[in-house]
Amino acid sequence: MGTVIKILLFFLIFTVIVVCHEGGHCLIGKKSGIGVREFAIGLGPTLIGFTKGGTKYSIKALPFGGICIFEGDDGDEASEGSFRNAGVWQRIATVAAGPMMNFVLAFVLSVFVIASIGVDTPVLSSVMQGFPAEKAGLLAGDEIVSIAGRRISVYRDITLWTMVHEGEPAEVVYRRDGELYSTVITPEYYEEAGRFLFGFTGPMEYVKMNPLQVLRYSAVEVRYWIEVTIKSLGMLGRGKYSVNDLAGPVGVAQIVGEVYEDSKSDGAYYVWLNMLNLTVLLTADLGVMNLLPLPALDGGRLLFLLIEAVTRKRPSARTEGIITLIGASFLVMLMVFVMFNDIMRLVR
Repeated sequence: MGTVIKILLFFLIFTVIVVCHEGGHCLIGKKSGIGVREFAIGLGPTLIGFTKGGTKYSIKALPFGGICIFEGDDGDEASEGSFRNAGVWQRIATVAAGPMMNFVLAFVLSVFVIASIGVDTPVLSSVMQGFPAEKAGLLAGDEIVSIAGRRISVYRDITLWTMVHEGEPAEVVYRRDGELYSTVITPEYYEEAGRFLFGFTGPMEYVKMNPLQVLRYSAVEVRYWIEVTIKSLGMLGRGKYSVNDLAGPVGVAQIVGEVYEDSKSDGAYYVWLNMLNLTVLLTADLGVMNLLPLPALDGGRLLFLLIEAVTRKRPSARTEGIITLIGASFLVMLMVFVMFNDIMRLVR
């Protein structure tokens, strides 16, 4: 029974994210006068479907991904409502709407999570003896305001900074009794934790917020996960991570299962909250990844459109199609590789 629940939770999360992403394309496309031939959840053969307003809505056999097929995507530019015949800014808005809706979903879900559990404020609960923070004079109760000029909104911002800037000295601005102070601290490597630390710990409990603060910190939450994704890609490019560290659908399903197992002893309410929190991470991650300027991704399509908007010259459908096909082939190979790694990690 537990395995069935984990699988259902995974597909529920995945479906919500995909519907939101493809729904953004579909909604703005229709608003821009672009015809939508099919809006589908999943890939492969159609299991069920119906047609309304000239658009076929369907569920496919393979429960991975989704598609929003516009008029003219088959190369028929003469068809009414063809994507390529729409104005360039209408097309830009339509393509960008998918990733943007992922961020909107992340914000909405964050409101529920933060209103329920609160925020990990950057107020220190303790300072570790013998570590750089103690030597710099920091005390429990101090609030970290910024590190190296980067504003700190939640305690996780500090953890992210030390992961990206390993061992780098930084000016730390903190607040004590309403007054601001600053000092320079160099994180030290802590063998037991396996990473660099300033030598202090965050709040023992999350702090509840009023409604306006909930909205503010929900935006902070979305920003945090966007930044985590971007910084992780940067660390991948610098060799601190490898492609073996990437997770595909199988790996994500395993993470969903682990979160479920860790949460179920606390009751259904906390399972629900943790699944919402995981969805925030995944939808923000998908939004960023889709904006990468790579062929076959929304970001690659946006790159073509932005070039067209600036130069007022449109690349031929054939040229764009060939580049997109090459990009899609690369992404399929990468996905197969990642899924293979996911499966190998499971059987080890």
